[in-house]
Amino acid sequence: MTDAKPTREKVEKIRCDACPVMCFIAEGRIGACDRYANQAGRIVRCDPLTVLDRRIATGGEIRPFLKSDWDGRLVTDDDLFVTAVGSGTTYPDYKPAPFIVSREVEGVDFVTVVTEAIFSYCGVKVKIDTDRHLGHEGAPVRANGEIIGLVITSEYGSQMLSLGGVDHLTGGTKLEGRTTCDALLRLCNREAVELCIDNGVTVIVEAGCAPIVEGVREERMRVGCGSATIGMFASQWQGQVDEVVVVDDHITGVVSEHQAGKVLGWQDTGIKIMGQRSTPGRYFQVADPGLGWGGTNVDDPLTILGPWNAKKGAKPGLTLLMVSTTGEQWGYFVLDDDLVPQPADIPDTLRPSVDLIAENCEPALCTVMFMAGAGGSLRSGVTRNPVKLTRSVQALKTRVTCGGAETFIWPGGGITMMADVLDLPDNAFGYVPTPAIVAPLEFTVSREEYRALGGHDTLVRDIDDVLEHGGEYGSDVRAVAPIGGKN
Repeated sequence: MTDAKPTREKVEKIRCDACPVMCFIAEGRIGACDRYANQAGRIVRCDPLTVLDRRIATGGEIRPFLKSDWDGRLVTDDDLFVTAVGSGTTYPDYKPAPFIVSREVEGVDFVTVVTEAIFSYCGVKVKIDTDRHLGHEGAPVRANGEIIGLVITSEYGSQMLSLGGVDHLTGGTKLEGRTTCDALLRLCNREAVELCIDNGVTVIVEAGCAPIVEGVREERMRVGCGSATIGMFASQWQGQVDEVVVVDDHITGVVSEHQAGKVLGWQDTGIKIMGQRSTPGRYFQVADPGLGWGGTNVDDPLTILGPWNAKKGAKPGLTLLMVSTTGEQWGYFVLDDDLVPQPADIPDTLRPSVDLIAENCEPALCTVMFMAGAGGSLRSGVTRNPVKLTRSVQALKTRVTCGGAETFIWPGGGITMMADVLDLPDNAFGYVPTPAIVAPLEFTVSREEYRALGGHDTLVRDIDDVLEHGGEYGSDVRAVAPIGGKN
């Protein structure tokens, strides 16, 4: 006779419908996204709904799915703004947004529709303030060995990366998609992320912080290109030095040839720059890009000079200042009898002009701009006629915010938005393992316009009601019933 096998108690699970993964979640456990949980047989949102109080410029938080500890005090609608942080999603997008909130602003009834949008079509644009050469335009950018984006244009004192997008999230391997989603999430939540650029450098990016390039923290953003630096400081160099060269990977400036110098009556020096001459005093491609002077690959600035020409003004004793566009590198030289520059001590009267270049440099920072297409099915959480929402946004009748932050809406079709992650509350972004980024999204529109859009007007609630009663995710619109239960 054999012992009877112990019976295993069957744990009832609820299938969460907040994203396409549709996790089965047991009592007391959370889903794969870490955002939704099974609490006493109900799917609840783990994080609190965030309400921004503009009077104190900080976000207050309430529990959105359970009755909050509200003191019964009436609030001033002008001062409070319900964000979508912690609100829950509209997925699958046939159902209304979790919160449609009415608030009076300067005597006008406005409606704010809040939802945490699931974005497969999203990414970040990263601006890195540095003179260093990070990588060539078009070079792949990797996180943990997986390609998640590419280097795009160099801007004025900054280099730009485009990371994410639907092709990396869904168009490659599963590992590529997961890695891309993880990097985007951490960047959007203002965490440090190490990125490696093919045939370039390793850079640590963190929104609002200085970039770390090859282990060295950047301190300054360039004051301008070499030509611009000449224009700004030529008058302060006049009478202090015979020649000034501002070394720059893009446009190296030479004061004696530059128009700024000519206007001031600067004398010719017979200098020769080993680069491509553009206009007088402006040279391109004096060296290869790199981590050296002015974003070039040179550590010795004299290597960009050719032989000096005595017939055009070169003479023994002529003085030369060479400086980078951040003032971090500089050297002072005097021509010897053979017209060869020799290092010398910089005069006390000239040193302040070098310091002034550094003083005029802004701090080097990383900027992370979240960018997403909000023109898809999530619009049905706002209105029964989605195209009317798009047209209202394009006509500037509906205002789009991201976690309460201002957004830039791109012209053209659809609703393509961009927001600075520094303007959002902490940990405003989430993810679902489809993979996709979850971002807060709010549409604010007058009540009259909302009705004209075909909005879900019967579900509008005022702020006091939201503060007092909160809400329960999917109370009447769950797409999937618990196993063995009813919807």
